Amino acid sequence: MDCSICSSLPVILRPPRNTICVSCYDGAKCVINLINKLQNDRKPTNNNVSPVSPIGSSCKTLTNASKWIIDLKNREDELEDKINFLAQFTAAFRHQIHTDIQLNPGSPASPSISAHRALLATRSEIFKNILDSDGCKAAPTNSTITLPELSHEELESLMEFLYSGDLGEEKVKKHVYSLALAGDKYEIPYLQKFCERYMLKWLNCESALDVLEVAEVCSCRALKESALDFIVRNMEEIVFSSGFEAFALKNPHLSVQITRASLMDARKNRPNSSS
Repeated sequence: MDCSICSSLPVILRPPRNTICVSCYDGAKCVINLINKLQNDRKPTNNNVSPVSPIGSSCKTLTNASKWIIDLKNREDELEDKINFLAQFTAAFRHQIHTDIQLNPGSPASPSISAHRALLATRSEIFKNILDSDGCKAAPTNSTITLPELSHEELESLMEFLYSGDLGEEKVKKHVYSLALAGDKYEIPYLQKFCERYMLKWLNCESALDVLEVAEVCSCRALKESALDFIVRNMEEIVFSSGFEAFALKNPHLSVQITRASLMDARKNRPNSSS
């Protein structure tokens, strides 16, 4: 059957000869259903008022679908402009423009990092409380904060993230666990979510125990369940790995949870003895 959409000569298939093939029909329905789902999933911006849509409350035709996609593209361009505008503040950190506080890593031999008090206070409630203390107020030009749990590289990566809201994949791979713990300790929810996404993305037999340990410390239930489920499904390879013994000695309570989860999984998958 000639299709007025994907035919090599669609110009000759104008109405009333506007038949379409099964693939194009299914594709059109999928596009419309997807857009309706995305519209329904949109959360209100504030005061329980839904965002304004250019095509009403539902998408019933491909013309409306194309308008919706154009609207999305315009919003994407606006967000990109906003991100580029906000990213200019990163230059103030990179070039050390008007910095007013020093951050010390855990190692006394490592150099400090200059930053801006205002940014730290807006990114973290813990930093805000520290900066509001009398010690920091007394001598603002010489005030320092020490983050003893972070190395110089880790602290530098943390600052880069706080200024830009992003971090190169190579640095994330290297410091994701320490950054996740810092996000938890200093109450930086966006950093925690950022690290959780990468830990789930890279979850494998080598990283599963580390992810489980970090998830436990950070009280991240969803991440912990994902890591525990992965460990159970790959129990033999992980339990007999070189790092499991050290993990078990350091985290006996997590080892118990792994054992129990494994036994429950085995019981669930055990054939019914009565059959």
